[in-house]
Amino acid sequence: MSKKKAKKPSNNVIAVNRRARHDYFIEDKFEAGLALEGWEVKSMREGRAQITEAYVNLKQGEAWLVGAHLSPLNTTSTHVKADPTRSRKLLLNRYELDRLTGAVERKGYALVPLNLHWHKGRAKLDIGLGKGKKQHDKRADKKDQDWQRQRARILKK
Repeated sequence: MSKKKAKKPSNNVIAVNRRARHDYFIEDKFEAGLALEGWEVKSMREGRAQITEAYVNLKQGEAWLVGAHLSPLNTTSTHVKADPTRSRKLLLNRYELDRLTGAVERKGYALVPLNLHWHKGRAKLDIGLGKGKKQHDKRADKKDQDWQRQRARILKK
């Protein structure tokens, strides 16, 4: 019998948009691939990605990630002009694109990037289909989080 090799723990998460769950009720989640250039993959491996200001835009039957910032490395090749905030195409199948388009155009949902991660060596983006929260909803969520934290402290004693 052969022993199985223990997998080394790897950190799959590249960037998280914590503000998305604060500003939106996320009702559905989709995982999309990204069309990236070589230097972008290298900077993502270094953890130099930021998606807090990013959003997903649907135009001409395609999904685009707009506003995500990938800082170029100092060792990026000299013949490539690195644009850190360029729009990146999201790779989704036709059924998912049609479903997202219907929800955004007819029902008034917003597409929000939730997190950027590695899946089997490829960069993936989780997209949330959400409705915007009002100020009183945000306050209620904050109050509920505080209560959960307090309850955990009380039960811990």
